[in-house]
Amino acid sequence: MRAHPAGPLHGGMTPPPSVGLPPADLGALDPQVWPRSARRVDGELHLAGRPVTELARAHGTPLFVLDEADFRGRAADFATAFTDADVHYASKAFLCGQVARWLADDGLHLDACSGNELAVALAAGFPAERIALHGNNKSLVELQLAVDAGIGHVVLDSFDEIDRLVPMAEARVAAGGSPVPVLIRTTVGIEAHTHEFIATAHEDQKFGFSLATGDALTAAVRVIREPALHLSGLHSHIGSQIFDTAGFEAAAHRVVGLMGQVHQATGEVLGELNLGGGFGIAYLPDDDPVTPGDVARRLRTVVAAECAALDLPVPRLAVEPGRAIAGPGTVTLYEIGTIKPVRLGSGGQGAPQVRNYVSVDGGMSDNIRTALYDASYTCVLANRTSEAPPALCRVVGKHCESGDVLVRDLWLPSDVQPGDLLAVAATGAYCWSMASNYNYLLKPPVVAVRDGAATEVVRRQTLADVFALDAVLADVPAPSPAIDQPAPEHPVGARS
Repeated sequence: MRAHPAGPLHGGMTPPPSVGLPPADLGALDPQVWPRSARRVDGELHLAGRPVTELARAHGTPLFVLDEADFRGRAADFATAFTDADVHYASKAFLCGQVARWLADDGLHLDACSGNELAVALAAGFPAERIALHGNNKSLVELQLAVDAGIGHVVLDSFDEIDRLVPMAEARVAAGGSPVPVLIRTTVGIEAHTHEFIATAHEDQKFGFSLATGDALTAAVRVIREPALHLSGLHSHIGSQIFDTAGFEAAAHRVVGLMGQVHQATGEVLGELNLGGGFGIAYLPDDDPVTPGDVARRLRTVVAAECAALDLPVPRLAVEPGRAIAGPGTVTLYEIGTIKPVRLGSGGQGAPQVRNYVSVDGGMSDNIRTALYDASYTCVLANRTSEAPPALCRVVGKHCESGDVLVRDLWLPSDVQPGDLLAVAATGAYCWSMASNYNYLLKPPVVAVRDGAATEVVRRQTLADVFALDAVLADVPAPSPAIDQPAPEHPVGARS
């Protein structure tokens, strides 16, 4: 992390660099960061035609607000850019029954990273033949579910997994079924320019078969020799939140080279090449993500050139843009509860440096990414605009952790106060899906909004849900769900 989680006055850390000068408009909504429908109407943030104060009053806070048209529009952008390829939505970014149905209706494919993600997709009616199952430690139960459902691909990640899958595939073939289609996940040795914990193609990590050691070729040859398995192609994934296409191009070069080795060793021509995902999004105005069209053009060019050099036909491409579809279109709404000015020391000419700790009613239980990855977010005062001068703020949650930070440093109007709403942008990916019940906080609902109409696609978790899992408390009446809602005498968005 750049700084000690308890702040710059702890652990011998020096104060962090300045966040820069305040923007001219503290309530501005950068179109690259905020959902496509985000607007200010009479000073209040509207999403997909709905005022955020109405959403907060109806559904409580914290609240994930998903702009349906934004989500589906970004999915369509990738489908259009990759007209001759398969776009696999990475369900780990965010998955629920409604999202699975949108993706199915819009013709996309879907990646599941566990048997339970696969079960959610199947239960929602997603076509099994358009699903791929990932994971570095797939269980017998998960593999059997995939085989029985007839999913499109099992992405093989280890020799142990091949050993587990073969008997199931043989049983399917013996019963008159077809061989199980698989991909070999290849670790190509490309270091993505991203956080260490989400860079997944360097050698010293848990995913895939190493290209450098020859394991990837060995695995491919073994699968080809198993009559109950069908090697459809190869898979590669170099990381997440990547802005530079050079890594994808280098990975494509190496994976196509492996296709050539497979052809030379076995005579097999592999027909599919999945180059993974990891396309970055704008969390801050300075971020500059690549467009789907740019990615598609560059990948087609490099794959075509490499295949021509090896005298191989161009395989069908696939990509996995999870974050790039889900991330930008969702905003998290919070209510401010406590504001605490903390003096950091003296600034120029002896003036005190003060940071306002703005505490909200959620935190690391609904967005762990700042604490886990040192991720950066931006937020705005959502229920109104303000002409008050800017104040240096840190938006924090209500958990018993000094590292419970949502937005590390930003400028907010100096008159923000309890009862105001804050909206944090670009929280659609890896926030709800990584949510927890730390300190027994409850997981927020997800509300999809389109043309002014709001539909709850994931309801708010209640204490009754939590009690039901507790052997002692399962039969104890839980407090009313109203405890999770704003108190009537202090309505959401009101100024005290």
